[in-house]
Amino acid sequence: MNISSKNRKFNVYYSFQKYNFVMKVSDIFNIVHNALEAKNHGRKISQKAMAETLGVSMRTYQDWRTGKAQPIAARALMQMLGELDDEEIVRVVHKIKALDEQSDAK
Repeated sequence: MNISSKNRKFNVYYSFQKYNFVMKVSDIFNIVHNALEAKNHGRKISQKAMAETLGVSMRTYQDWRTGKAQPIAARALMQMLGELDDEEIVRVVHKIKALDEQSDAK
């Protein structure tokens, strides 16, 4: 299923129009998981620990990473982010992080 918006095409997967390739939601989970490990000085983060951080079961997280299941909200968010420029995405991530930190402080 493709959705067109301002000459940009989206598949059911996240489409990086400016880079001209399509990425599955499971790819996004794996990239972010690996980035978090790199930020952690290369120390592995278990799927169990990541699942606990996200508040889901380990099985659910495994299914997301292997592509057996994908949260519909994640797919929608990826499509929304695809409409933004790189700088706008960074701004959004900073805002999300700030909200998360405010939430943790309460």
